[in-house]
Amino acid sequence: MSVTPEHPADLNRRTLLRRAAAAGLLAIPAAGLLGACATSSSDKESNTNAETGTKSATNPLGVKDDAPLEVVIFNGGYGEKYATDVHEPLYKKAFPKAEVKHQATQAVSTVLQPRFASGNPPEFVNNSGEKLMDFGALVADGQLQDLTELWDAPSVDDPSKKVRDTVVPGTVDVGSFNGKPYVLYYVSTVFGIWYSGKLFKDNGWAPAKNWSEFTALLDKIKAKGITPYGYAGANAAYYQWNVILTQAAKIGGADVLKNIDNLEDGAWQQDAVKQAATAWAEIGAKYVDKSFEGLKHTDVQLRQNQYKLAFYPSGDWLEGEQKKDTPAGFEYQLMPVPSLSASDKLPATALRATAGEGYFVSAKSKNPRGGLEYMRQMLSTAGAKGFTEVVKAPTVVTAGSEGYAFPPGVASSQAALKAAGQDVFNIYFDGWYKELDTEVRTATNELMFGRIKADAFVERVQKRADAIKKDSSITKFKR
Repeated sequence: MSVTPEHPADLNRRTLLRRAAAAGLLAIPAAGLLGACATSSSDKESNTNAETGTKSATNPLGVKDDAPLEVVIFNGGYGEKYATDVHEPLYKKAFPKAEVKHQATQAVSTVLQPRFASGNPPEFVNNSGEKLMDFGALVADGQLQDLTELWDAPSVDDPSKKVRDTVVPGTVDVGSFNGKPYVLYYVSTVFGIWYSGKLFKDNGWAPAKNWSEFTALLDKIKAKGITPYGYAGANAAYYQWNVILTQAAKIGGADVLKNIDNLEDGAWQQDAVKQAATAWAEIGAKYVDKSFEGLKHTDVQLRQNQYKLAFYPSGDWLEGEQKKDTPAGFEYQLMPVPSLSASDKLPATALRATAGEGYFVSAKSKNPRGGLEYMRQMLSTAGAKGFTEVVKAPTVVTAGSEGYAFPPGVASSQAALKAAGQDVFNIYFDGWYKELDTEVRTATNELMFGRIKADAFVERVQKRADAIKKDSSITKFKR
């Protein structure tokens, strides 16, 4: 099945993200699983050893033309070819004298923690995956380059436009901490529950819009000998707590998430969160294979590709991540989290969406200006189109995916985004507080695999949120 999204749909995507940002709903995503803090120094002085060049019309950020640039890419769902085949060549074309050193890893914090601690970080980092570094801690420690100069620089394609004017409105805010931009979130990301269009068509099943339809469908799937629902407990509990909190937002409105992000008293014990946790604990008890708790995400995703699992929660990077294992005709499709009841404050079409996949420039690297320029090249039309052609996912650059024929899964997520209209929300806390994110992951596994009930789930997480709120050594962020 080939689906070509029409231009008005893309305009709608931009419009709704703009409205979401204006309403304070668009927030920092968790593009992956938080790892250990990579910093140990409290030295926040400016980098006096940074390489600098002469600013000009073609070099607005003042890059030293022969200064080496080191790029570290998370080799996950989007791979590394977009960097080696698109973005790095664009930088080399602009600065042919510069050596670009490339490294790919699936363990960002493990590889980079010693380097940040010793004061020798790489210039440019794709901070994502199971072992990403703690963005909040890096910001608090002065390790991330302020991106204001990048956003105010002239764009590669049209010098009369600032870079900030070429991206989906709200993109700068998504990567800002207390009003200052430090992170570029580059990929337009939609979250939901995924299934095979072929499997559903072959069995005459339709995606569910409400809870009674959902559980009835899960019963039919179970009767076929297929595991109805699952996620990987070993490293992807984030996928499931995202579903639980999406459910809570639908029940009680987006302010439920805002209260959680802002560490408001009793935020995790709100009735909407308890209802959502109770509903999903029942799904875990009746429809999830208990062995999944010991599996990694790729193992469970492979089972779905083998038609042994029906529903799987994730962001729309899933289709690209699984392309090598996806059989012909599988047809990834996204289903928004079903409504729990008719009294939900948000409709069935509401969903979580944002700019995802975080990138930063190291403030204390040898060539931070080169890192900023590398981002400017990424945010060019050629950089965005090249990324989309390689990974089949849209970026935040408005001209980057216009007219592009996305594969079925991303086409369905873009259609769902259009259907959501203004009912789009997001979550901050996981990018701000590593300890809280870790606690929620652990508690989610306890809940979904039947070791605790909803009351214990919300009490446990609330206790950790309260401890973080009271800890004066932890920098706080608000929206």
